[in-house]
Amino acid sequence: METGEPREPREPREPGPGAETAAARSWEEAKTIYDNLAPKKKPKSPKPQNAVTIAVSSRALFRMDEEQRIYTEQGVEEYVRYQLEHENEPFSPGPAFPFVKALEAVNRRLRELYPDSEDLFDIVLVTNNHAQVGVRLINSINHYDLFIERFCMTGGNSPICYLKAYHTNLYLSADAEKVREAIDEGIAAATIFSPSRDIAVSQSQLRVAFDGDAVLFSDESERIVKAHGLDRFFEHEKAHENKPLAQGPLKGFLEALGRLQKKFYSKGLRLECPIRTYLVTARSAASSGARALKTLRSWGLETDEALFLAGAPKGPLLEKIRPHIFFDDQMFHVAGAQEMGTVAAHVPYGVAQTPRRTAAAKQAPSAQ
Repeated sequence: METGEPREPREPREPGPGAETAAARSWEEAKTIYDNLAPKKKPKSPKPQNAVTIAVSSRALFRMDEEQRIYTEQGVEEYVRYQLEHENEPFSPGPAFPFVKALEAVNRRLRELYPDSEDLFDIVLVTNNHAQVGVRLINSINHYDLFIERFCMTGGNSPICYLKAYHTNLYLSADAEKVREAIDEGIAAATIFSPSRDIAVSQSQLRVAFDGDAVLFSDESERIVKAHGLDRFFEHEKAHENKPLAQGPLKGFLEALGRLQKKFYSKGLRLECPIRTYLVTARSAASSGARALKTLRSWGLETDEALFLAGAPKGPLLEKIRPHIFFDDQMFHVAGAQEMGTVAAHVPYGVAQTPRRTAAAKQAPSAQ
């Protein structure tokens, strides 16, 4: 029965034992449910100045043979129309696709060991395609769950002028003329070719194979072979064994790979490193191999394996290595690698290159 007198205020009740724990558990359970429903966030792209940047053209990353035929035979308007009509159909993987997947596998390992580091591979899609084609490229990238956040689409203009702004360490393209432009600008670059047959490559270890002269090293020694023959070459290499060769166009890329390898070595993972490099050279070990190895040593670099073939074909050895990519300056070595199932890339540098500007100028332009 109410008396009309004011009641004494009640003391607030203390939560019972375990109430805070129960509330925290309920919050964690709700957060787990939300996280499972929410789209998975991809990691942030590293700053370009901190990353090892790989610029890849659309025709290197994906197969676009039919689209290129339409572009060449029917022109850019029909090409764009076709791309828009098919923008929900993902492109098939191209020659650089396994290489890019291997780069991403290395990044996952690096993020596990160094969560806050930006010393990672960063992949940039660089293409002279019209921006309207971008939707199909984005759809294809998402279809294959690739982590490519940076795009450079130049609408018919050459993309080469942008490569230095992206701090590019390596540029891969299906367009030989664009690759020559990049080499002339001092950028490591190569024209990538699909193999004649498919072979399985490692899903957990990036494997990169390099020729020596005119790729990692300058073309000094090849010039002597061309001008004076093999006997004079062997004499020259013996006399200059302790004089390092000048650097070639891909020396900087090997250096970048070595920098990332050392991050695994410092964790005691040399034998389990997810990056492995190979020197595959036509040099003879006894007569000219020492200079190549001493040159690498003078740069503070190394390759995990060095194969001196003394002029023997490279294809059979590459079939055993199964690299994600092999770089060479001579097309007959590239062709030999292709025949054995290796993704090979031509580095248009040095005296071994035939006169090319006139022939290249006659070629029809391509959509990269």
